[in-house]
Amino acid sequence: MTTNARKQVILVLGGARSGKSAFAEQLAQAIGGDHVLFVATAQARDAEMARRIQAHRQSRPDTWRTLEAPRRLGSALKAHYKAERVILVDCLTLLVANVLEDFVDPFGKEATTAVHEEIDELLTTVQTLPVTTILISNEVGWGLVPPTPLGRAYRDLLGWVNQHVATVADEVYLLVAGLSVPIKTLAQQVHKETHRP
Repeated sequence: MTTNARKQVILVLGGARSGKSAFAEQLAQAIGGDHVLFVATAQARDAEMARRIQAHRQSRPDTWRTLEAPRRLGSALKAHYKAERVILVDCLTLLVANVLEDFVDPFGKEATTAVHEEIDELLTTVQTLPVTTILISNEVGWGLVPPTPLGRAYRDLLGWVNQHVATVADEVYLLVAGLSVPIKTLAQQVHKETHRP
């Protein structure tokens, strides 16, 4: 796990209740201390989600600033970033769901384009800002095939999002049973660059 001050993009992946958020928060604390902008993509649309959001809030340091941005994350970050050391986005999983809910046909070109544009804008922004960004996302392709068209479209698009973000990220971690497995590290990238034939 990196704790240096160099600007990076870090992706944290895992299944439900794998420890993603706890790991990402510990990483953000180690790098940014009290100077963290927490970006929440969740929306409290029912009592269960409201309880989950409240539990997440209570787990975070009071000194962190929170930005609620269910859509247009790139634009929101440009408008609200205030020189924090770390931006922590929790999570891309809900961001993709928020985008898809606007479309009748989740497999249609419009839906796919909207997801691609959302993620591309986000990545362009975080690569421009002088801050380390930690992005959390779920791995949803390891279970049963979803029984509905919306579920299958969502799985496919989130799989693309994770792959796309991972290619840009300096570091990628996979959380399994609360344990972090480094999939891609900055040291590996430096080694590749310095040992090219």
